[in-house]
Amino acid sequence: MPRRVERLNEQFRREITDILRGQAKDPRIGVVTITGARVAPDLSFARVFVSPPADGSAGGEMMDGLRAATPFVRGELGRRLHIRRVPELRFEFDESLARARRIEALLGEVLGNRPGDEGTGEPAEDDDDS
Repeated sequence: MPRRVERLNEQFRREITDILRGQAKDPRIGVVTITGARVAPDLSFARVFVSPPADGSAGGEMMDGLRAATPFVRGELGRRLHIRRVPELRFEFDESLARARRIEALLGEVLGNRPGDEGTGEPAEDDDDS
């Protein structure tokens, strides 16, 4: 990925986080964590990744609030970043943490992590010399 696009991704993530935490008034949004942004090189659109609520509730409501706030966020981005073309924003849940937890659970089952295994997948050795 070109360095310019990486910088844009990070700058968009920071600015959107700041806008949503400091200026968004929609109570459906609540405290939202922006985990990343992927801006198209031509600035036509940007995928904004949001961490799902920890308790698993109100995710749909939060996404509705984010979609409703999109025009406001785009306007603020244009003012803050002084760019001619502000990309269309698409908010999506970042499922990477949930996937990582699922993979870890599956590996734990396959490797049979038991006390004494220390995560190696090898059976625990007995200390008996008999």
